[in-house]
Amino acid sequence: MPSRRSSLSKAALTGVCILPLALAGCGDGQDFDISEQIGADPVLPEPTNALIPAMKVAEVIGWSEGQTPTVADGLTVTAYAQNLGNPRTVHTLPNGDVLVIQSRGPSGEPATRPKDLIRGWIMAMAHGGGGPQIESNRITLLRDTNRDGEVDERSDLLTDLDSPFGVAWIDGTLYVAATDAILAYPYELGQSEITAEPTILTPLPGGPINHHWTKDLALSPDGQYLYASVGSNSNILENGLEAEKGRAAIWQVDRETGASRVFASGLRNPNGLTFHPETETLWTVVNERDELGPNLVPDYMTSVEEGAFYGWPWSYYGDHVDERVYPPRPDMVEKAIAPDYALSSHVAALGLTFSYDSAMPNEFANGAFIGEHGSWNRNFFNGYKVIYVPFENGEPAGKPTDVVTGFINGDQAYGRPVGVGIDGTGALLVADDAGNTVWRVAPSDGSTTDEPIGTDRVAASSSTRETNASGGAERSSLNESIGEESQSATAPGVVTPDASNGDSAAAGESSSGDDADQSASTDEASTGGQSQAAGRETSSPEPSQTTIAPGVLPEGTVDPGSSESQQQ
Repeated sequence: MPSRRSSLSKAALTGVCILPLALAGCGDGQDFDISEQIGADPVLPEPTNALIPAMKVAEVIGWSEGQTPTVADGLTVTAYAQNLGNPRTVHTLPNGDVLVIQSRGPSGEPATRPKDLIRGWIMAMAHGGGGPQIESNRITLLRDTNRDGEVDERSDLLTDLDSPFGVAWIDGTLYVAATDAILAYPYELGQSEITAEPTILTPLPGGPINHHWTKDLALSPDGQYLYASVGSNSNILENGLEAEKGRAAIWQVDRETGASRVFASGLRNPNGLTFHPETETLWTVVNERDELGPNLVPDYMTSVEEGAFYGWPWSYYGDHVDERVYPPRPDMVEKAIAPDYALSSHVAALGLTFSYDSAMPNEFANGAFIGEHGSWNRNFFNGYKVIYVPFENGEPAGKPTDVVTGFINGDQAYGRPVGVGIDGTGALLVADDAGNTVWRVAPSDGSTTDEPIGTDRVAASSSTRETNASGGAERSSLNESIGEESQSATAPGVVTPDASNGDSAAAGESSSGDDADQSASTDEASTGGQSQAAGRETSSPEPSQTTIAPGVLPEGTVDPGSSESQQQ
């Protein structure tokens, strides 16, 4: 006879509204046309509130032998690599080797919302966590020696990492964004393992809360800077402004000195950092806030403007005020800009890559592929697929096309797509963290590129840049700006590592973003055990979260957790 717990588990997993969810309005919003919420001008309904928001969770059952997702006409799909441990992102090196970054998020996040009480249980079910788990928090190298679309060599490049997500490679150095720092490893193309200890390029905001723990990386086209995504530490400031310093932002990091500053802010949980290969503009996909109803707020894809503020936590899509945030900040709302392209609500977009110069057919040759992980923060499923958005003149132009589907069937999920990339032959790769597989989606006619094109497209070598006087001036300008207090309230914080001892000093204003989505620990990423990176070279203790990005709160801001706020 099934136990009471297993019965409740099945009820929740199959989307049946158990009592608390029924009280929250389970079943509302299903008549909303989500296609009206995709594109440059999304329909935004009035927000709704409930003690426990509606939730529907798909039970992950995994893929059967020989089973694959479904792909669009003109494409074919095969398993590129299987038996991985929660593959999150894929990265192609200039020689065509593919790195698969596998990770599980840090554990121990405190419960601050009613649904947090069951977060871990739901996430384990939603990621197929009921059975034995494959080792994760590692980077695996896949090598296709004859470019036939099949992996000939496979080896673990790094293991025992601290929840890694983004990577970048240039000039004999592999940069790894762990959940609390950017690490630098000496690595030459063609190697099958890394034995050297890493150095810390710069710390990143980490625990003890670390709500949105994924940290993505992108290398600038000139090879001078790394760009790192740092998600918020809450859904909507439930952990206080102090927990949001340096968060809900994209950082710019000088890869030679480690000097860092906030490049753009107000981005609740940005991921999928990548540069448009023609315009050299930085783009990202962002998971917006929850608990305003099943049809708010749309996740989005956007170009990233230097110094721009995108609203979180005070507003969304420009001047749409989130009334839950107190005290209100009309000055911040006025600064907020709307993103470029809405993807509809709660799709949990985590992966982004451009298809230019790939081997994909013409209908998929000039645009962006987006991995939609799928969310449980609504009462019917949305996402759980890879889509393609066409571009013209460097901007999105038209409605998306479904490219890879079939991850979900009824109330069960075979897998969940996360990161996307282009392999050494020009085919699309899809990291499926719940299915523990990387899928390869290629043209049915067998077309390939003439040579590999790496994920990081660098226009000139760093040695050339070092002799460029203007490049040196830019680097000096960034270094000199660190430590100066910003007058703009859009910047959550800046960090300057001291090259002499690894310590960090910070200054700058905090835009306070506070929703490090339980989706990184829920929709966007499963929770689980976290292992510390071994052997990091640093001459000083790793700084705490507050030390890493203390920042300066915008003038007039009152921390909701402070005694002053409680008296109001």
